[in-house]
Amino acid sequence: MGVVVVDTREQKNHVKDYLDARGIRNVRSKLYCGDYALLSDQSLCVDRKKDLGEVCGNLCQQHARFRDEMSRAKAAGIRLVFLVEHGGAIRTLEDVLKWENPRLEVSPYALNGAALYRRMATAAERYGVAWEFCRKQDTGRRICEILGVS
Repeated sequence: MGVVVVDTREQKNHVKDYLDARGIRNVRSKLYCGDYALLSDQSLCVDRKKDLGEVCGNLCQQHARFRDEMSRAKAAGIRLVFLVEHGGAIRTLEDVLKWENPRLEVSPYALNGAALYRRMATAAERYGVAWEFCRKQDTGRRICEILGVS
């Protein structure tokens, strides 16, 4: 069983509770990118996103910082997986096409599902990142599966 590194910028949350409840050793340390990795092999990192609204914000308002993180990961040979806790009907990247952004009710400039999908697909192609989706209650388990922790 590996030791999971939790980035120091990641707030205490349900993932930490999941790891602790199952006796999975975890330590807090600053990661080069992402929120979770194995102590013994940080060539694979998982970055948790709470929903598509957060992804939208990262790809729009914080575009330069987000792009730089993806670029750093690619340059360092790190496989970066974004795990989006959106749940519901969003299970694959293609499902993002049908997402209805609630921000469109207050801002005509907000991205719709098709526009967000294009940006996410471009990021996957350009930087080699992966987009995965899960329900919030499954996040800890999915992080462990992605990192190969049992």
